[in-house]
Amino acid sequence: MTLIVNAKNKTLSVSGITYSCRIGRDGFIAAPAGKEGDWKTPLGLYAFRYGFYRADRVPAPKSALTFHALREDDGWCDAPGDPAYNMPVRLPYPASAEAMWKTSGVYDIVIVLGHNDSPPQGDLGSAIFLHIAHYDNRSTAGCIAVSPDVMAVILGCITPGRMIEIIA
Repeated sequence: MTLIVNAKNKTLSVSGITYSCRIGRDGFIAAPAGKEGDWKTPLGLYAFRYGFYRADRVPAPKSALTFHALREDDGWCDAPGDPAYNMPVRLPYPASAEAMWKTSGVYDIVIVLGHNDSPPQGDLGSAIFLHIAHYDNRSTAGCIAVSPDVMAVILGCITPGRMIEIIA
């Protein structure tokens, strides 16, 4: 079973039920046309890789997917050309990297999607995650974001190798 994100309608469908979701602030784009920092959600078919969670805020997710407890110094390299581009790093990191330890709660549970990671190419974009939506439901920097209740549904049905398709 593939989870379907309809970027135009800002919905995510799983197990025959459709939920609201958030996408990139500047909409969506065909993955090959995407660029690092464009604030757009890349269309395409992606595998669920693994996840992270804030053990100080939430219990380990009940999922067949592997989850790692976040540490305060976890980051994600978003510097095109760096050897660690689109990979987890420890902060401080000598190149540009996003902090994964967020006070907002959006990364209390975060699932890494297989976008531009095998291997990372140029500046096609990094850190495309499925994560918890901001409390005010604002758009993302390019990720897919859902409410905690929807995340619980997703966690119960994804497995390694399962796919998520982002369509227009």
